[in-house]
Amino acid sequence: MSRFFRQAGDSDSDTEESDEELLTSGDEDAAAPKAAAKPAMSRFLRTAGSDSSSSDSESSDEDESEMSDEEPTQKKKSRFMRGDSDEDSEDEDVKRVVKSTKDKRLEEIEATGKVMDNGLKINDWVAISNEFDKLLRLVQRQSNAAEPLPPFFVKTLLSLEDSLNAALMKEKEAKKKMNATNARALNSMKQKVRKTAKEFEKEVQQYQNDPEAFEREFTAHAQPADVVVPKPKKPKKNTDSESDGEPVLDDRFTTVGKGGKAMSFSADNIFKTLKLVHEARGKKNTDRGEQIRILEKLLEVAVTSYQRIRILLALVSSRFDYNSSITSYMPTDLWLSAQHEVDQLISIVVADSSYAVQEDTEDYDELVERHPATESDGVVRIRGSIISFVDRLDDEFTKSLQNIDPHGTEYVDRLKDEKVLYRTISRSQAFYEQTSQPEPLARVIMRRLEHIYSKPDAVVSALESSLASSEITPSVTLASSATTSSLIHSLCVHLYKADNSLLRTRAMLSHIYHHALHNDFYTARDMLLMSHLQESIHSADVATQILYNRTVVQLGLCAFRCGLIKEAQATLQDIFTTQRVKELLAQGVHQQRFQQQLTPEQEKAERSRQLPFHMHINTELLEAAFLVSSMLVEVPLLASIESEEQKRKAISKPFRRLLDFADRQVFTGPPESTRDHIMQASKALQDGEWEKCRDLIQSIKIWSLMPEVVSVKEMLAKRIQEQGLRTYLFTYAPYYSTLSLSLLSRTFSLPLRSVTSMISKMIWNEELSASLDQSTGVVVFHRIEHSRPQQLAQVIADKVSALLEQNEKVLDIKLGGSGGWGDRTGDKGEKRGEQTQERRGRGDRTRGSLRGGPRGRGSRFAQGLGNQMTRVR
Repeated sequence: MSRFFRQAGDSDSDTEESDEELLTSGDEDAAAPKAAAKPAMSRFLRTAGSDSSSSDSESSDEDESEMSDEEPTQKKKSRFMRGDSDEDSEDEDVKRVVKSTKDKRLEEIEATGKVMDNGLKINDWVAISNEFDKLLRLVQRQSNAAEPLPPFFVKTLLSLEDSLNAALMKEKEAKKKMNATNARALNSMKQKVRKTAKEFEKEVQQYQNDPEAFEREFTAHAQPADVVVPKPKKPKKNTDSESDGEPVLDDRFTTVGKGGKAMSFSADNIFKTLKLVHEARGKKNTDRGEQIRILEKLLEVAVTSYQRIRILLALVSSRFDYNSSITSYMPTDLWLSAQHEVDQLISIVVADSSYAVQEDTEDYDELVERHPATESDGVVRIRGSIISFVDRLDDEFTKSLQNIDPHGTEYVDRLKDEKVLYRTISRSQAFYEQTSQPEPLARVIMRRLEHIYSKPDAVVSALESSLASSEITPSVTLASSATTSSLIHSLCVHLYKADNSLLRTRAMLSHIYHHALHNDFYTARDMLLMSHLQESIHSADVATQILYNRTVVQLGLCAFRCGLIKEAQATLQDIFTTQRVKELLAQGVHQQRFQQQLTPEQEKAERSRQLPFHMHINTELLEAAFLVSSMLVEVPLLASIESEEQKRKAISKPFRRLLDFADRQVFTGPPESTRDHIMQASKALQDGEWEKCRDLIQSIKIWSLMPEVVSVKEMLAKRIQEQGLRTYLFTYAPYYSTLSLSLLSRTFSLPLRSVTSMISKMIWNEELSASLDQSTGVVVFHRIEHSRPQQLAQVIADKVSALLEQNEKVLDIKLGGSGGWGDRTGDKGEKRGEQTQERRGRGDRTRGSLRGGPRGRGSRFAQGLGNQMTRVR
């Protein structure tokens, strides 16, 4: 027995016995013998059975001491884990004192206060500052345990404030100042005490008004400091469980959150736990994974639809908060869990129409259960946004595809998740159609359209097949529309009626892209020209500009596949002239070699706009189509031009630059790249070797990536024959007076009718000074020799024509620049269109009077995209 708890009547033998016990059974000093010792049990959890006398206890203690000396290597046991044999020395009438954690904490607070008093006596403010910090930590524990503020702390705070003021006054009057460390501690204590007094201002005021009432209130709230537990008589060992010596554990534990607040996962405490999770959200040291686990447990115990909706809204938001980095993407397992929970949320609100999730709702108490019966219109409106979850799911899916290596299997596996994402988007569209919410409905239709507008029919059919297993389906599906084009048309028509001009513009571009993808060139071209997007796209956002560039490029490829070479060259020229094809199509970051380098923020933003790899348009195929189109347009034009000055005026500068570089080469080896094939084919076409040119063009391997490759190669062979004939006539017309049509037909393997038709068209367009003699089957060439004044007049006419075209472009910009992007009015647009057509017609008439010269033959190729396409019917 401890000497500090002796009672009256204890004999000297008891004292000796207690002293011996202290020496032999202290903390981690007592060792039980292996053979004779009984299983250990806490002294506070002992059962009856210690009835032996003090003499037995004394002899037992002596035996234990002897055996512990004989076996020093035996494992020692704490006095709190001793068995019944160690307790036989205790008298049955002796009482034990048990101290709670709260009482120990109060004693520690008082001990800290005494150390501070000692520091005040010797003027040691460094020690006082350290002890005061310790005191604040103890008080913080007290408040975390929901216990009142101890009066001793308030008393210490008031006395410390008085001592501080006295020390400061004394320091000012003292001749010998204290050392620097002590002075800094004094000033620091002044700030700490002032801050603490302000924090506990209410309690200090209560204590100053009535100290006795403050102490009585604390005593009434607090439990007794010492709980006296009488020692019951313990029977002999009668159960096996008691002989095991295992402490009896209390299973009534409660999970606590940060700060010691209890968190109960039951249906009754769901809203309180949700509030705690919401309060911790966004804080610096919040464990996001723990928050997700708490919400998952709450979802398991949720009973009502209102509880499940509230928990799902918080759970999906927490999953999106798990990865706060902008550069990295959301883990796939978290993304799939969030997608499943969004589906679950949609199913709940669709199944029960009395619950609605809306962004704008009236304020309501979040700690109270709500039922449709208590609402005025029978609908419980919950603050949330399903469309924002859908947007975030789509954005995280795109971000993951941007960061995964596209040449590995992981990219393909990730791409398979697009099917479940498309299903979620379609389900959300069906939900918004049922609830008649036009703004989020337009946004979700745009998301659905972005997943299918650029894909082949087979892929769209695979995505649409996922809707078969859904309990709700949108009004527009592939099954109801029969064809992919009808599905795209229905979705775009809905977006055309939306109030958001951005969605209308993106829907128009997506619709044009889809038409171009399916080789419907004229419909796509007319839609692009009628939308007037080329006049205002420069003021749109970056993502819309990227979509516009992709649409224009796809339109050029469509014209190439359809055999419209001039339209393809005019369409693709604008983007290839910039020499930044990959950057404009969001398929790569442009290397800033001679310009100002991008800042890290700009480069990060540029990379975040990149398209996933499976949406890329093959730039090598694009370049091959552009260069072949330029070859078929430029080579006949070069043959028709006579003066060197006019030869420097190129239609396609990129092609002319590559052709000039190839001409400067001394030795030309066999072609390796796509450019080499096209440059050598261009030289062969200039020399009249159209068969060699055809073989070189058809041997380019990149054509295998183009759909309908056989028909494309046949089209190219036919166009090479026709342009070969034109080049031959332009080149050798000055050297012939007549030329047989049958000879031209055999030379270029063309039908006689086709040869006659082409030559007639060239004569009609005044590209060739000749006439047809159908009786003899020959073409008769006429020589026109221009004098020097006529040549100078022709040059002046060309310069005036160029100046007129430039002036028209500036005027169009001024007339079209007054309105904002997407804010064109119909009347002004019609007037400007009429004025532009009138000026273009006047320009055509002006140029038509001068078409006898070589500039008149090539002037129409220099028109822009809109001017060129308006003439094609």
